[in-house]
Amino acid sequence: MDLFDNSNPLGESGQSSRSQPLATRMRPVSVQEYVGQTHLIGERKLLRRMIESGRIGSMIFYGPPSSGKTTLAHVISREIEAEFVILNAVMDGVKEFREVVRRAGEQLKLYHKKTILFVDEIHRWNKAQQDALLLHIESGLITLIGATTLNPFYSLVGPLLSRCQLFELYPFESDDIRLLLQRALADSERGLGAYKVTVSDGAIDYFTEYSGGDIRHALNALEMAVLTARENKEGIKMVDLDVAKESIQKRYLRYDRTGDEHYHFASALIKSMRGSDPDAALYWLTAMLEGGEDPNFIFRRLLIFASEDVGLADPHALSVVNSAHDAFEKCGMPEGFYFLSQACLHLALAPKSNSTGVIFGVAREHKEKGTKPVPDHLKDKTANTKKSRYLETGNASDDYRYPHDYRDHWVDQQYLPDSLKDTRWYRPGSQGLEVRRWNRLQQIRKQQKENRTDD
Repeated sequence: MDLFDNSNPLGESGQSSRSQPLATRMRPVSVQEYVGQTHLIGERKLLRRMIESGRIGSMIFYGPPSSGKTTLAHVISREIEAEFVILNAVMDGVKEFREVVRRAGEQLKLYHKKTILFVDEIHRWNKAQQDALLLHIESGLITLIGATTLNPFYSLVGPLLSRCQLFELYPFESDDIRLLLQRALADSERGLGAYKVTVSDGAIDYFTEYSGGDIRHALNALEMAVLTARENKEGIKMVDLDVAKESIQKRYLRYDRTGDEHYHFASALIKSMRGSDPDAALYWLTAMLEGGEDPNFIFRRLLIFASEDVGLADPHALSVVNSAHDAFEKCGMPEGFYFLSQACLHLALAPKSNSTGVIFGVAREHKEKGTKPVPDHLKDKTANTKKSRYLETGNASDDYRYPHDYRDHWVDQQYLPDSLKDTRWYRPGSQGLEVRRWNRLQQIRKQQKENRTDD
């Protein structure tokens, strides 16, 4: 493929081939035609000013699929007078990039023309490939426009990020999708205006709602509906709600189990359960499952939650989730929905306590101040016995008092090293069973205080 034959998918005239999908044919060819992303290209916004001034710096577009990243790059290529080159990071590598650099040098030397390099799915390039861009970006030979569906702060190297302006694109709003659908129906050159067709408001609403913010999905579904709809006696194609439903039989769910959405949805699930909202918890749970998430990943997050966020307020929660996971492994889907639902609802409805996180505070004590020696009376009795016989001294373990020999199975005794004997890390929650256990601990500490006063 000629890397330098990519000025615009519609050609310089803006005309399209009927063999192309409707979503490709309807790509805007100017900033004025572009719909959505008003936070970037609305009047007086930074990117709009950059385009209108013709002074484009290196930038990264990041956002979900079909949010208009590639389309916006094509719009920029038509708006400014620069050589525009496209590389796809999945198919193209160092060899193709070197050719771009060579040709960019020629364009600058012979025609004083800058080169804009658009790298689609730039996160697919490894560190060395990304680093190769830096020299030529800094020299001004190439202006980079990178596009990625992943969080650039995780997927791109720091030096590249520091040399690029970051622009985040969002899914299309419902009003944007309706406008673009109506535009496609009215456009007789690139769209469907050449057909005698009537599309009901209900069908437009259905395409909009079920596209999940993906304009490509909505436009291609509309095209399928128009092309396959039967003509009435007047020769008019009628696209009603029933035809629309046949064209999109499954709602498009914007979820990528390997990208940012994977973590965003998991975070929403956890925070909904933590907030004791069972309806929201089930909503995000099913969204993950409908998006193809591995149920075992969900169960792992539920197990962590049972200990981290429910903890001692309901110690049985961990067993419930573990049992649900075992049942899921035995029965599989679709019955597995019951076990996921039971575990999710149990955690959302359970009293909450995060007191188990105290262990990280204790761990910091060890890291920052070191581990103190074990008090003599807590040391292993067998080892102490051998030591006492060898040195002909008393056995320090004889000072240990066995709690089960005392009333309520408790006896006042020091368990921390002397320098830490009054340290308290544990802070209880105020919910569920933990309250009863905290009350018992308070009674113990009260007795300890009285004993010290008596001494």
